[in-house]
Amino acid sequence: MQRILEALSAPFVVGAATVTVSASVGATFFPNDGADADALIRHADQAMYSAKQGGRNRYHLFDSEYDRRAQTHRELLERVRQGLDAGEFCLYYQPKVNMRQGTVFGAEVLIRWRHPEQGLLAPGVFMAVVETSEFAETLGNWVLGTAIKQMAVWAAEGFTLPVSVNVSARHLQQPDFAAHVQSLLADYPGIRTEWLELEILETTALDEIERFSRIIADCRQLGVRFALDDFGTGYCSLTYLKHLPAQILKIDQSFIRNMLTNPDDLSIVRGVIGLAAAFKLSVIAEGVESIEHGSLLLQIGCDHAQGYAIARPMPAAEVPGWVRAWRKPEAWNRLEPCSR
Repeated sequence: MQRILEALSAPFVVGAATVTVSASVGATFFPNDGADADALIRHADQAMYSAKQGGRNRYHLFDSEYDRRAQTHRELLERVRQGLDAGEFCLYYQPKVNMRQGTVFGAEVLIRWRHPEQGLLAPGVFMAVVETSEFAETLGNWVLGTAIKQMAVWAAEGFTLPVSVNVSARHLQQPDFAAHVQSLLADYPGIRTEWLELEILETTALDEIERFSRIIADCRQLGVRFALDDFGTGYCSLTYLKHLPAQILKIDQSFIRNMLTNPDDLSIVRGVIGLAAAFKLSVIAEGVESIEHGSLLLQIGCDHAQGYAIARPMPAAEVPGWVRAWRKPEAWNRLEPCSR
């Protein structure tokens, strides 16, 4: 195939001109592909288009395993679309608390899929295929709208609880994102805009810092708050942190989980807490899985947390009762920040 490309690219004379052409070659192999003649031709054709998309003047071999994964990907994405239309998706809420004061100040919104055959599915099963597709905007808008509506329902019942919603990079970079958030909030005048908090991954912010900064600033003009999620897992420089108009840092749960036994993770947690203080940002720890995690966080100056030691994600109907009944563990009483 390489020799074919080289032969085709050799210059030749047409009249008074010397011209060249290039080719894109696609190939598959029998019997490795394990298909009939029509499928072999179709796969070779598909590989040729991959060569074109790769920059032309090259060859591409059909990869049956890649094609199988791509087909599975497409089928799952289509099933997610169908599931949303069929009302199979719902939102769960994980409370966020002030461990020192013993108060609940918000909840993180987490999507769940009530699959008819497979039961309740966490986002790890389906969100990877969604976030790389155009459908991310559709699903993201549904999550935002549903979360805002739920706050309004709670407010009408005399129960107030701010919520935080995870926003994907593809969703956030839509040119009308801030306008859409404003429209959603306007539909429910009974809630305050500062009750809504949007969480973006640190790595999301790194891609196009200026563009994301403008979008975040537009949303903050509405009163919406922003959190930088999974902080510490990317490569965020102090310059990015200085210019990104977020108000909250969320310490990634991988560091929280191991900080009781790993001095390096504890140092990272201390460092993030120090950065938050230096930039006058709030800080919250994810993944607090034991009373001991909470105790250590209180001692090193982090009061806000969420995790299984506090509460697992729960349906919206269970949240008001849980909030009214929650009391902080006795072990968290009389714990003051201490020196290193």
